[in-house]
Amino acid sequence: KLLNDLFTNYTSALRPVEDTNTVLNVTLQVTLSHIIDMDERNQILTAYLWIRQVWFDAHLRWNKNDYDGLDTIRIPGSYVWRPDIVLYNSADDRFTGPMDTNVVIRHDGQMTWDSPAITKSSCKVDVSFFPFDAQQCRFTYGSWTYNGNQLDILNAMESADLADLVENVEWEVLGMPAKRNIVLYGCCADPYPDVTYTLKLKRRASFYVFNLLIPCVMISFLAPLGFYLPADSGEKVSLGVTVMLALTVFQLLVAEIMPPSENVPLIGKYYIATMTMITASTALTIFIMNIHYCGPDAKPVPKWAKKVILQYMARMCFVYEEPPLLKSTNCTMNGQAGPSREDCVFKVQKGQETLLHNIGYIANCYRDQRATQKRTGEWKKVAKVLDRFFMWIFFIMVFLMSLLIMGKAI
Repeated sequence: KLLNDLFTNYTSALRPVEDTNTVLNVTLQVTLSHIIDMDERNQILTAYLWIRQVWFDAHLRWNKNDYDGLDTIRIPGSYVWRPDIVLYNSADDRFTGPMDTNVVIRHDGQMTWDSPAITKSSCKVDVSFFPFDAQQCRFTYGSWTYNGNQLDILNAMESADLADLVENVEWEVLGMPAKRNIVLYGCCADPYPDVTYTLKLKRRASFYVFNLLIPCVMISFLAPLGFYLPADSGEKVSLGVTVMLALTVFQLLVAEIMPPSENVPLIGKYYIATMTMITASTALTIFIMNIHYCGPDAKPVPKWAKKVILQYMARMCFVYEEPPLLKSTNCTMNGQAGPSREDCVFKVQKGQETLLHNIGYIANCYRDQRATQKRTGEWKKVAKVLDRFFMWIFFIMVFLMSLLIMGKAI
């Protein structure tokens, strides 16, 4: 009987006010239930919300004493007029709105419409400090066709209700304050009020620290060890190239997650700095190996290099090396194999002239050999000192970079 009496002359097409000049107030309350997904690359936030809209319908009132004390009824929402409040910054390609649930009508005309909704909203993502970043995503609700002189939207509370929030494994919710705005759009002269909820999120960085950051730090500490490898091992350059390829894989993983923006994430900057350092260490390794393997035709070590590298830097890097021992080799004369020491002594007996000639040749041969070995030994010591020097330099650089990036996690 009540339903028939209420909807005898009722229409859901018109705004339910007694005077057309009266502004209809709609109170909005949003409850955040769950953060489903944050798509950083497409900058879309998917969330599960409970939306409550409360307004007064001037045509749906009754005296509860006339209906056995019945003060509230619940009817399908399609039976009554409902405000066309939508999410302005929606990013849903299907344009789905709140679920079509029942409306609770009170005897004094108060209408309460509670409806759940899975919303996809556009969110400007700033990944400058990824994975230690914080984001702010906005939900702007307002009427699509009614201006502020016809429908005014108010926020029920200063912030969204987070009492029933399901914790997200990746994001920590810091708050969701609400603010009412009045906007004048270029298309229309009338004001359009809206309520904007700002969802403040902070990323839980543990997953990225253990899966992207710590492996990179461990790999980057292998780069300076390339200077510690002996030059004769033949693995100095290959170690640097292998470390570079490993870091490239991690860089590609980060690039797939992040949006293609001008803001380079913090972990991306760390990767680039580490890869630059490894490139420099590989180039220096090639240069030092060239010094180590310089042949007998190499020029003597300059005096400044002997003083700076072989004295001061060698002490700083704790490089102490005995002078190389001379190796006995056969002398050559006229392009043929020369006599050994025993043969030379044997030939001395053949005559004084031959003796003096051979002794002079042997002396020159050993003098040249000793000078050559001294030059090559000095260059090898220069290479070893440079290896140790750059090893400590790059160890300090890796440590400082790792300290800076890990300091953001604390």
